[in-house]
Amino acid sequence: MSSINIKSVLKIIGLILLISSATFLLCIPVALIYSEPVRPFLLSNITALIPGALLYFLIRSSLHDKVTTREGYLSVTLGWMVLVLSGALPYLYSHELRGIINALFESVSGYTTTGASILTNIEATSRSVLFWRSLTHWIGGLGIILLVIVILPSLKVGGYNLFVMESSLKEKILPRTKSMARVVLMIYLGLTIIETSLLTAGGMNLFDSICHSFGTIATGGFSTQNTSISGYSPYIQYVIAIFMFLAATSYVIFYHVVKRNFTRIRSNEEFWFYIFFTTAAVATATLMLYFGTERSFELAFRHSFFQVISTITTTGYATTDYTLWPPAALVLIFLLIFIGGSTGSTTGGVKMARHLISLKNLRNVVVKLQHPNAITPVKLNGHVVPEHINSLMTVFIQLYLLIFVAGTLVIVISGIPADEAAGSAASSLACVGPGLGASGNFGNFAHFNDLAKMTMVLLMIIGRLEIFTILALFTRAFWKK
Repeated sequence: MSSINIKSVLKIIGLILLISSATFLLCIPVALIYSEPVRPFLLSNITALIPGALLYFLIRSSLHDKVTTREGYLSVTLGWMVLVLSGALPYLYSHELRGIINALFESVSGYTTTGASILTNIEATSRSVLFWRSLTHWIGGLGIILLVIVILPSLKVGGYNLFVMESSLKEKILPRTKSMARVVLMIYLGLTIIETSLLTAGGMNLFDSICHSFGTIATGGFSTQNTSISGYSPYIQYVIAIFMFLAATSYVIFYHVVKRNFTRIRSNEEFWFYIFFTTAAVATATLMLYFGTERSFELAFRHSFFQVISTITTTGYATTDYTLWPPAALVLIFLLIFIGGSTGSTTGGVKMARHLISLKNLRNVVVKLQHPNAITPVKLNGHVVPEHINSLMTVFIQLYLLIFVAGTLVIVISGIPADEAAGSAASSLACVGPGLGASGNFGNFAHFNDLAKMTMVLLMIIGRLEIFTILALFTRAFWKK
């Protein structure tokens, strides 16, 4: 195998830094509107711009060259590392967050669309920093690699390699990566604009509408309010819940809707499984709250509808404190943390397709017990799932659970109670945000020590890059020529 073209990797890193430096400037108008300092964003811009320009313009390597799979893995991992490090700069320069670890935690949580926070008083934070915080969701949700593809379509096949590195089982919407990236970007923008308009029409101010739309469409969860969405009207709560559900739907589905290709939608098993599973979970939680608490049926349904969707879609917004729910309902929420939305969306977690394939494998085991000679291939959307892909799905889930257990143990050793450690580990790995106990959906992670925070940072990055991308870098075969 040929050696890695490190110059190409560094040039891509330089481009990511240049894009990152430009995003800091988007916060300056917000700072000016609210009479807040622009210095933190100017300094952040310069800090990212200089190394980015040096790497991109001085390295003699062409991005027209095909990016190999190994270079793709390395570029994605290093790109996200550089991105989250640069994302911590506004927090440090503004002194809104104290300490590098706290700033890094908030940056990683933003870009990985996790939504876990160490801020204890969100409403006391400057508007420009809150805007940056939400913007990291929006950028991370779309994926910085997708932005690179839009700007540099010359990456061609290599660009597609970079794009699919974010999530397995993506369906190629169009034959050209450039066209696919543009379609996804337009859908992403469209959903953001529509939700912002509906929230504004419902009485939410424009600033909060934009920030909450960023968090919803990216399935992130950073709010501008200490009580998340609980202080808003039922109309706004329903709007956000519906858009969380839409945001966790595969963008392949949206493309087929635009093209009126409803046959492809009908044959998409993951989409219907996603609808069925979410409906069943909402119905179960509604009955638990209605019969187990003093809520009216509408309130029980609204709280269940919102919190179940918020958890499955790995968004993390809150309308009620689920840590106060009946024990059975709380266990349900904890289990939903592992689920995740559709592949080809911005969600974290295991993803619906993997669960669906696992259930089909389970069904095949039962069939084999009754009919040992039966040939039972696993099919998804009418196509046979290749054996190596089927095995990867099983291995992924096994690794996912092992990493969850390891993360929980480390956080427990750091001094965090076991239930809260399990919640934070599961939440970080699935990029959900809130966990259990004091770090539930109405809490935060400010009381976590540095070891626990850094463990969560690592879990968030592993979860966002879906394990294999990072795991590959630690194998001997990856670095062999």
